Amino acid sequence: MARYSLAALFCLTLAACGKNNESELAQKTLLYCSEGSPETFNPQLVTSGTTIDAVSQQIYNRLVKINPKTGLVTSDLAQKVIVSEDAMRYRFYLRKDVEFHTTAYFKPTRTLTSEDVLFSFSRILHLDHPFNLVGGGSYPFFSGMGFDTLIEQIIVVDDLTIEFRLSEPQASFLANMATDFAVILSAEYAQQLIESDEKELIDQLPIGTGPFKFSQYKRDHYIRYYAHPNYWDGAPLLRQVIFDITPNNSNRVAKLLTRECDVLGYPSSADVEFLKQKPDIKLNESVAMNVSYWAFNTNVPPFDNPNVRKALSYVVDRQAIIDAVYFRHAEPASTLLPPSSWAYTEANTDVELSLEKAKALLLQEGFEDGFEMDIWAMPVQRVYNPNASKMAEILQQNLAKIGVTANIVTYDWGTFRKKLAQGEHDSVLIGWSADNSDPDNFYRPLLSCAATFSGSNRTAWCNEQYDESIFNALSTADPVVRKQYYDQAERLIFENSPLVPIAHALRYQVHHNYISDVEFNPYGGIGFFQTKKGKN
Repeated sequence: MARYSLAALFCLTLAACGKNNESELAQKTLLYCSEGSPETFNPQLVTSGTTIDAVSQQIYNRLVKINPKTGLVTSDLAQKVIVSEDAMRYRFYLRKDVEFHTTAYFKPTRTLTSEDVLFSFSRILHLDHPFNLVGGGSYPFFSGMGFDTLIEQIIVVDDLTIEFRLSEPQASFLANMATDFAVILSAEYAQQLIESDEKELIDQLPIGTGPFKFSQYKRDHYIRYYAHPNYWDGAPLLRQVIFDITPNNSNRVAKLLTRECDVLGYPSSADVEFLKQKPDIKLNESVAMNVSYWAFNTNVPPFDNPNVRKALSYVVDRQAIIDAVYFRHAEPASTLLPPSSWAYTEANTDVELSLEKAKALLLQEGFEDGFEMDIWAMPVQRVYNPNASKMAEILQQNLAKIGVTANIVTYDWGTFRKKLAQGEHDSVLIGWSADNSDPDNFYRPLLSCAATFSGSNRTAWCNEQYDESIFNALSTADPVVRKQYYDQAERLIFENSPLVPIAHALRYQVHHNYISDVEFNPYGGIGFFQTKKGKN
């Protein structure tokens, strides 16, 4: 399949390509090497990091956002938020004169109002909304967080004031409103699509208020964004951003080195030390809020048996995985929460490698001769799991030692996610990167009963005690009390083993030294609003 070079992509914009490599366009264009194609151009519909990176920070804004340096909620489209004393009413005061994108397919006649906020969340919350089923009708983050029962009413106070009324206080509400999923769409654009009977285009030809506007997309090849010249926070310094979609890690690194890409989002752990030696390459490192884990489909025998799941947890050789998969750029995980979280408690549970304990538990459950199973390994490289296939091979070797035959299964990314959502897996190696600094962002999306139905809970495990613990943690703002409830939740995870935490990875982002101010956010997707490109 033909690939698109930097020069070829420039030619798509210019009537003719000049010979001057220092052209104005070249100096204002950023090439980002991406690992995969987005599933959609609407972050409301997914939890995939690949899609979030490609879409969220480029096209959209939220009412509030997370400050990447402090982890605290700060203003975005809402310049002010007032919370009632009972923490059940949140009033957002919108900025004036925020313009939506003007494109070939939409020309707005007004600026942002409360109606756009109402539309954006009503689509998610109300089954009878005309756009609820568009794009599949699944809003996994919001369903997993219980927004449909939490948000009791949304009231438009005036054009620039909107109030969210909750059914109960919830400590993480503002943090969840600041995630990359809680984007604001254009109600006027939606009405245009209703009138033209093209509602599905709202997620394919997107309109937002963000620093860049959508221009072109060729699946598995590239995405092109142009600068939004009337962006409310000032025009971007770049004229365009191109996502060069290159699934193969070696090819992405090669493109970086040959300057076909300016920025590389997720270098493999194996390449980190190599890239550190390059004088013209800058490598940024951060402690990321993430976890990789091995999830068991508890709807499928014998993984519906907690003792079988516990037996398999004892074959996980975390140190071997840290060495071979992460090249020591990670730390072993004994809990869902990474040590950088304020709610983290060092596990005092037995998470050691022990083939003897694994065999004893299988014998106890009548599997002395073992069984056959599948391990699904995601085909894309992510911060939390840079090489799922290699990780699966290490597990496969240890499983063979206890009589369990493991088949490693993978598909292309789109097929993989579709089949995973349909629950066709026995087990899967996957992970999670936090969208904000609240520990709730790990516990509810990954293992709550609500997340089982929304699809982000890959284990299908639904435990009433677990749900009670995490919801009790949300009912108070006292961090000491919340931490106690989360400790209870971790104990239940250990006892039931619906998943096995494996590692917390360091996060790396690489770019040439002529690039500066790439937003390297530990709580969300990559952003280029303030990025500068010097002469190369």
